[in-house]
Amino acid sequence: MPNKQVAKFTVSYLQILDEDGQVDAKLDPKLSDDHLLEMLRWMRLARELDGRMLKLQRQGRLGTFPPNTGQEAISVPVAMAMQKNDWFAGAFRELGGRLVRGEPLTGTLYYYNGWEEGNILPRDDLRLLPQSVVIGCQIPHVAGLAYASRYKGEDAAAVAFIGDGGTSEGDFHEGLNFAATWKAPAVFVVQNNQWAISIPRAQQTASATLAQKAIAYGIPGVQVDGNDPLAVHVAISEALERARKGDGPTLIEAITYRLMMHTTADDPTKYRSKAEEEEAWTKEPLIRFHKYLRDKGIWDDAKEEKLAAEVKAEVEAAVKEFEAPNDYQLDAPFQHVYGTEHDEINQQRQEFLENVKREGGHG
Repeated sequence: MPNKQVAKFTVSYLQILDEDGQVDAKLDPKLSDDHLLEMLRWMRLARELDGRMLKLQRQGRLGTFPPNTGQEAISVPVAMAMQKNDWFAGAFRELGGRLVRGEPLTGTLYYYNGWEEGNILPRDDLRLLPQSVVIGCQIPHVAGLAYASRYKGEDAAAVAFIGDGGTSEGDFHEGLNFAATWKAPAVFVVQNNQWAISIPRAQQTASATLAQKAIAYGIPGVQVDGNDPLAVHVAISEALERARKGDGPTLIEAITYRLMMHTTADDPTKYRSKAEEEEAWTKEPLIRFHKYLRDKGIWDDAKEEKLAAEVKAEVEAAVKEFEAPNDYQLDAPFQHVYGTEHDEINQQRQEFLENVKREGGHG
């Protein structure tokens, strides 16, 4: 009996706004001017906060954190396309999207200074999960949240973000398999920024694309230009519509580049070239988006200066609030190691408090 082909697959790539800010008129989603300007503002606010955090960290005023610069065009359009009752589960490079969903600017400042209070949200209905430093665990979380939402009869979807390196984790595959099998209303967004810490994308998987990993689970997989907010908007809108119709999850691979270090404890000059970084900076999302908005006649130098001043003032106000005295209990983490007291933990607590007193600091 001759061999026969039982299946054939393709992976599509979507780009609407190219590196030079030129739009494909046939694919342009024709978002309203207000929507576009709001999108720009969130992206600029996230960029400003990210840059300010880097300065704070280098000055010893903030702990280690993972910069988000260059990836704003992924999480911001996604968050703006979501419904209020949808679930947002990020990894740790979705600052813009988290701000859109209602996280205060001070939240990430507190969190990366070691205060779990940074995960406290101003309202209970935001449906925004805490940052996930454990690589991949948010994928089965979102599969479960999506399934539970449907079980409860809610018109809600769940969206998870993960980096390219995280697609090698078992949780990623288990979560996709569960969501696909049960047709859960979920969307999985892979932020392919080309580097899993110091491991380049080419050494992390033999797959030609990360989007094609969806094929193994019988769900659509699409690759988009992650520096193109219009393409991301279209991709997430179609995926959310599919999820709400009961057709199951979608995997979106957003191609971008990690412009900064993996975290502030990392030195990217040890594993990638300056030329590579410089080329990536020419393709970053804000440059092309500014060009697009100017060509539409809704952006100019005066508006740019006004927005720059506004986001800077907003970030500075958040920093001032963050650094103001607070009543956070310095030894609170020691209370949550075990359900009952342990002598060794109490001894560590006492040593910690003595060190703080000796150094004359408040944390």
